[in-house]
Amino acid sequence: MTGGWLEGEVALVTGGGSGIGRAVALRYLAEGASVAVLDRDAEQLDGLPEGVLAVRGDVRSPDDLHHAVAATVERFGKLDVLVPNAGIWDYHRSVTRLTGKELSEAFDEVFGINVKGYVLAVEAAWRELVATRGSIVMTLSNASFHTDGGGSLYTASKHACLGLLRQFAYELAPRVRVNGVATGGMRTRLRGPESLGLQDRTLAASFARNEASGDRQPPLIPLYDSGVEPEDFTGPYVLLASRANSGTVTGAVIPADGGIAVRGFRTPAGGAGL
Repeated sequence: MTGGWLEGEVALVTGGGSGIGRAVALRYLAEGASVAVLDRDAEQLDGLPEGVLAVRGDVRSPDDLHHAVAATVERFGKLDVLVPNAGIWDYHRSVTRLTGKELSEAFDEVFGINVKGYVLAVEAAWRELVATRGSIVMTLSNASFHTDGGGSLYTASKHACLGLLRQFAYELAPRVRVNGVATGGMRTRLRGPESLGLQDRTLAASFARNEASGDRQPPLIPLYDSGVEPEDFTGPYVLLASRANSGTVTGAVIPADGGIAVRGFRTPAGGAGL
């Protein structure tokens, strides 16, 4: 495709082997960008289309992230857009349901991937982004702003990512724009912490079980009755990466959560929900 919003740009997406990361990577390709993906799952990397640079690595490793940036620049000549995206979900595990040991181990895992992974990705990439006057588009969540988008650990991690976005926008101005997309729930292979035995559970399976039982959770989001696909969330990522269409925007978050802020997760009894 030629003439897309990201024609000639080069992007690196962490956690881009599946879910929203993969959807963003493919959308960027369709918009004319060259794309590299970092993921720790070799099978998911093998499933990416030809032309995508697939790099295996863990976002908790500074060496892996520096390798991914270097490989991207070696292949494509530069780096214009970084999408810190890799994450795990805690499946609404409440502090009241976990022991201190479980909380400690899960905290390290959730924050290691969801927060440290973002910090290390930016550290690895900022020099190249300064050189191209590029941008960062972070995957945030409704849980970056609201409760009940996860348990205490996930919510805290996504609130932390919102703080990182604002601080990065401050530190990297005026050469690098830093923005984010706060997504709602979607059908993906988003997994839980291995430390809690949730590494084989997926959000897509949770949607399927609830839909089969007639339960419209998780979660009932105002603009859609059950889950939507990751591809439905990619537009804001394109907009924020586009120099021509958001060149004056930094420190901003586009909520792509279906209206949770105005209606909440559930339609109250007797309410006006359809």
